[in-house]
Amino acid sequence: MDYWLAILLCLMAVPSCWSGCVEVESETEAVVGHEFKIRCISCKKRGETTAKTFTEWFFKREEHGNFDHILSYSYRNEQILDDRFKGRLKWNGSAHSEDLQDMSVVITNVTHEHQGEYMCRVNRTLMFESHEYNTNVTKYIQVVVVDIANRDVASIVSEIMMYVLIVVLTIWLVVEMVYCYRKIAAAGEEAALENASDYLAITAETKDNCLGVQTQE
Repeated sequence: MDYWLAILLCLMAVPSCWSGCVEVESETEAVVGHEFKIRCISCKKRGETTAKTFTEWFFKREEHGNFDHILSYSYRNEQILDDRFKGRLKWNGSAHSEDLQDMSVVITNVTHEHQGEYMCRVNRTLMFESHEYNTNVTKYIQVVVVDIANRDVASIVSEIMMYVLIVVLTIWLVVEMVYCYRKIAAAGEEAALENASDYLAITAETKDNCLGVQTQE
């Protein structure tokens, strides 16, 4: 009974390990006409502390000097504040708690008008028993919009390695087929020689038997 209880406690503890937060940098190259996710992740230093978080997104074109407020989000409350992003920008971060750690957004149909610098401002209030503590985190993401996606070096190298591997395997397969064919052909020739020798031996023996019979007569 204690053994199964220990297993049950371990299984109950697994989800708490899976829910860990990792701050991953955002991609910076968007393609015209495609969907693009701008990632903004801000993890708490102490996961057991309760918090309330809201975030604000800002956007600045390259030729402009000031950031424009484009989106505000708190728990179940999303507001698009810039007409350029209405119907195109949507929330893609945490959605089931007031304690937001993923503040990512998605542009559903990228145009060249979306190229520029994005600012993600995170406002978090940590809730302690005796007091509250407010923290602010600001992240900047420079987004470049291109007509055709540029392939990175890793994908090019992996594709080259794939073709090299296919060529090597094809050559190896041909060599194995030639080797097996020659081996089967040699085995067939040996079998044919053995059959011919057996046939000659049987013929000679039959001839001798026939001569012996004639001599007796």
